[in-house]
Amino acid sequence: MAIYPNSSASAPTFLILHSTPPDSTLPAFLVSTNRGFLPRNDPITVLPPPFQALEDLLQRMPIKTADGSPGLLATGSLGEAVKSLPDLTEEIERVTDDLPLMNALYRDYSFLTSAYLLEPCHMSSLRGEGYGLARDLLPANIARPIARVAELAGFKPFMEYAGSYALYNFRLEDPVKGLEYSNLRLIRAFENGLDPASSEAGFVLVHVDMVANSGPLVAGVEQTLAAAAAKDRDTFDEGMTAVVTALKRVNAVMNGMWSHSKPKDYTSFRTFIFGIAGQSMFPHGVIYEVVSKKPMTFRGESGANDSMIPLMDNLLSIPMPSTPLTAILHDFRAYRPGNHREFLEWVAARSASVDVYGFAMQDSRSAALYLRAVDQVRDFRWRHWCFTREYILKRTAHPTATGGSPIVTWLPNQLQAVLDLMNTVAARFEHLPGCDDIMDVAKIQQHTLRKEVEKYCQERNVEV
Repeated sequence: MAIYPNSSASAPTFLILHSTPPDSTLPAFLVSTNRGFLPRNDPITVLPPPFQALEDLLQRMPIKTADGSPGLLATGSLGEAVKSLPDLTEEIERVTDDLPLMNALYRDYSFLTSAYLLEPCHMSSLRGEGYGLARDLLPANIARPIARVAELAGFKPFMEYAGSYALYNFRLEDPVKGLEYSNLRLIRAFENGLDPASSEAGFVLVHVDMVANSGPLVAGVEQTLAAAAAKDRDTFDEGMTAVVTALKRVNAVMNGMWSHSKPKDYTSFRTFIFGIAGQSMFPHGVIYEVVSKKPMTFRGESGANDSMIPLMDNLLSIPMPSTPLTAILHDFRAYRPGNHREFLEWVAARSASVDVYGFAMQDSRSAALYLRAVDQVRDFRWRHWCFTREYILKRTAHPTATGGSPIVTWLPNQLQAVLDLMNTVAARFEHLPGCDDIMDVAKIQQHTLRKEVEKYCQERNVEV
């Protein structure tokens, strides 16, 4: 059942907000042209008094707390501290109509869930013994509340990128300055992220800053689809131009990761964002006490759950290979806010219905704009691969990413599909204006990617 009324995937329109009213009866995440994929209003930063016990525990939890002193995770003391946390499920039932509060509670309980389950792995890693085994039983005083708030907020009962770790985990230092990077702060953190200059803060807040530019992207997609349906060439080209401009801005912000979050620091807080599925730390899954008698498995926090590039995959109808790696990509679809999932499904169906690709290929200018949009997707995925190489592959031998995908081969699966599409489009035309340099870069990267993947696969005894 939809958590917010929208038309079906085959309908000609989708309810995209053009303003974001502060209505507590609506979900925190609704796609809009002014906020894009960010929550429609700024996240709730401090829990109300009935949840003070949870608030206090979370403030004491990080390896380094807000005042700089060692927290519970610094000494492996969280597990013991959790025993005194009351089960707040009854308090949750009193405020179930306040959906943004349910999202805040989901964020906070998912932080606690990940920290509690993975605390032994953090301590093992500090001892130089690898990740070892995580806890495999989530006690009822966490399991019941997270299951309930996840149900009400529309998420899995485990940490997710949008609803918890990144997009509902920022506050504004000065509300007047708005969503500029220097004004962003984290609400919750595992390591030292409450210090805005830390690598943990930089890692998360760069993602927030990227998505802060998604409103124009949504608007460009909306215009492009409407124009393709109307066979309006000029408006179509305007829409595609808006898409390319928005993606360029997102990629420029993404490049700031290098300065805001250092590669050498990433593995120190990465431990806490691993999922259960496909991870050696959870060989038997996790029992959610009282909630389920069978072990549960969920994918971990992953930037792959962001909605911007999947939006482009769907608008541009980028064909993905039929492989187990693509199946993981499809599995990630379930780890997004419900309204985002519905919007992406609608864009995919609508793009196919009005034939965005075919309409673009009928005109060299439109085809060039289409290719430039695909090129921005290439640029994004190439940067993501470079981050993976420098932040992870050069620093750890752990074979799976936080979301449970194979660390070496998964991103190249999607990037290669994008490069193949670029070659297909370029081959259809004798010349596309302004695209020669684009294809030169694409061909170089295709060759480089193949060599790098072969190298890392050989080093790690992974089948290419």
